[in-house]
Amino acid sequence: PVLIFLGLDAAIANGTNRVAIFLQNVSAVYSFKKENYSNFKLSLKMSAFTLPGAILGSLIAINLSNEVFKKILAIVMIGIIITMLIPRKKIESNDKNDKLNIPTILAMIGIGFYGGFIQVGVGFLLMASLHYLMKLNLVLVNMHKVFIVLIYTFPTLLVFIITGNVHWTFGLSLAAGNAFGAWWAAKFAVKKGEKLIKGILIGAIILMSSKLLGFF
Repeated sequence: PVLIFLGLDAAIANGTNRVAIFLQNVSAVYSFKKENYSNFKLSLKMSAFTLPGAILGSLIAINLSNEVFKKILAIVMIGIIITMLIPRKKIESNDKNDKLNIPTILAMIGIGFYGGFIQVGVGFLLMASLHYLMKLNLVLVNMHKVFIVLIYTFPTLLVFIITGNVHWTFGLSLAAGNAFGAWWAAKFAVKKGEKLIKGILIGAIILMSSKLLGFF
């Protein structure tokens, strides 16, 4: 939304965001590897199922009108608020599970399409799928999540680059901000707690969604 508010067309804003997403997840995968958290074989298997949908989603995204994309983005962001407010059930993790089941494969296909199309909130979808379908703990969920997003973002970024839908100055600036923001937010979350972070995020999403829907 911020890129759209800065004057970029929806497709260019969508593509520009992928530059930051790609570089952010390169850093994240490397960081997990340094901490001895990696299972590239399983991560790659899951990533493979996201690729066809991700490419298709990005091709659809670049052909949508600005107004339609803005409305879809606003609705998705409101949906994210709703998912954040739904109480989560605790489940027993099975961290040795390294076999893909049919529900997980289907989820990866759908998430790939969604990620290629709009990206916003894809982390919630991946975390829910891996946590509830694979029964992995949240550390392993995040480890796989950043790898999966990294892999499917590469071809989607190429689609946006080839079609001229990337603003490189904004994209690289955003990437630098993502890296700094992740470092700062982690420290802030430890000191202030999840509830305050969630409150700030919900407030920001409500304002951006209202703007996209033309309420002000």
